[in-house]
Parts: sequence; structure tokens; C-alpha cells
Amino acid sequence: MSEPGNDHLSVEDFDPAASSLTGQVDPLVLAELLSIRSSIDNFDATLVYLLAERFKATQRVGILKAAHQLPPADPNREKAQIHRLRALAESAHLDPAFAEKFMNFIISEVIHHHQAISQSHSEVAATGVLPMVSLDGQGFVASPARTDLSSTEFPPADDAGAHQK
Repeated sequence: MSEPGNDHLSVEDFDPAASSLTGQVDPLVLAELLSIRSSIDNFDATLVYLLAERFKATQRVGILKAAHQLPPADPNREKAQIHRLRALAESAHLDPAFAEKFMNFIISEVIHHHQAISQSHSEVAATGVLPMVSLDGQGFVASPARTDLSSTEFPPADDAGAHQK
């Protein structure tokens, strides 16, 4: 298994049977625990992929906002989202306060990304180089200068190769 701090993380390095309880509890209890944890692992993987797709979409929003000099944050939208998520959490029997904290964290990350995108677009005016989202969606790459941002095309949200890492 990869040690923390290693640059390369691999899903294949994950040991689904890792437990401090091995040899300390009844093997049938451990087997049931590992079975339940397997479901949790699947949920975690789904959450990671959903968040990745969400951040791809919010990155596109950030680029659109920057191209039209819109502010990175939208307090009315954020307030409505928090209200909506609290209601969803309540109907799902999830602690609404937890859902709000989770959403606030996501919103703060999105705003941070939008600020970075806005800053990089401001630099376009100074340098004439338009940053573009890298293929992996994790950063920016420089492209030849373009002055007509109104016709900027965004990559499709459905990136077929995104999950083949």
C-alpha cells in the first residue's frame, strides 16, 4: 500500500480487508464488518466521482464568469443552495447541520477556484495568453492568444475517458 506523502496514489493499492481487528474478533463478525465496509467503500468511490463531475461543471461556470467579468461568488445562489441541501438532508434523515457544513466547504472551494480562474483571465489582458482547462481538469494550460472570449467553447461535461485512470 502507498505510504502517505507518496506522489503516486493508486486505487489498486487499497486493501479492502485492512483492519486492526483481524485476529481479535470472531471471524464471522469480521466477515460481516468487511462486507458492510465494502458497501461503504462503494459509496465513497461514488462520492469522489460525483464530486469530480461537480467540480468540472463549476470550473466551467468559473470560466464563464471570468470571461464576462462576473464575481466569483454569488451569495444569493449559495444561500439558496444551503437551504435546499438542508431540506434534502432532512428528508433523507441526514443531519442538516452536517449537510450545511459539507456544502459550505464545497462552496468555499468552488469560490477559491473561481477566484483563481478570474485571476488567470485578468492576466490574459496583460499577457495575451488565454489559459485553458487541462485535459485532466486539474489545472490550466496556456494556449495561443484569443481576444474574442464571447465565442469560447467549453468542452462537453461528459468526458468519456475521465474515469479510466
